[in-house]
Amino acid sequence: MEDEIIARLRKLAVATLSDGCDQIAGRRGFMDSGIQGRVNARKFAGRAATVLEVPCTERLKPELAFDLIDAAPRGSVIVISNGGNADVAIWGELMNAGAVANGHEAVVLEGGVRDVELIRSQTDFPVFARSVVAASSIGRMMTLARDVPVQAGGVVVNPGDYIVGDADGVVVIPPEHVQAIATFAEEAEAVEAEMAAYIREKASMRAAIDKFGRA
Repeated sequence: MEDEIIARLRKLAVATLSDGCDQIAGRRGFMDSGIQGRVNARKFAGRAATVLEVPCTERLKPELAFDLIDAAPRGSVIVISNGGNADVAIWGELMNAGAVANGHEAVVLEGGVRDVELIRSQTDFPVFARSVVAASSIGRMMTLARDVPVQAGGVVVNPGDYIVGDADGVVVIPPEHVQAIATFAEEAEAVEAEMAAYIREKASMRAAIDKFGRA
């Protein structure tokens, strides 16, 4: 069942899934426009494993992030939040290598990424982040907790939420609504494909809207 729903989500657009969150869950699912594909910006889908970081002036390594990368189930989307500080990198080459070695799906960062050229040249692992910045987190941030709700892109991400990313951005889907949202998106995309074909045939946007009763 889990593999099936992930496979369905991989085929669906973030934009349509976002509409499904609006309609089915009755709440926003999309992360704000600052969270973009910064490295290897390809489609991904998986379940969230989370880390919370907070400001700190001690020179501490992000130990809980290291532990999460090693311990989270294969196929996880790692979501790390530092509260939106775009001037601190909370992901780099070595953490990326660990995520790839452990079979994870992608990372989403409410914060920055660095070592972009190395990550791009060595892997195809998708990194979606608020920024690209050189500054290390050591002496600026500490990992406070893992497997807890975090804020990313203006949305609360709970451990186990479904996370999907593509060129339009990232959407967060609550597990209790994922089947209904996937079905909504599948049906919506089928109708939109018919509408696009009808528009091309008739060379009329209005004719398609009148025929299908939606825009």
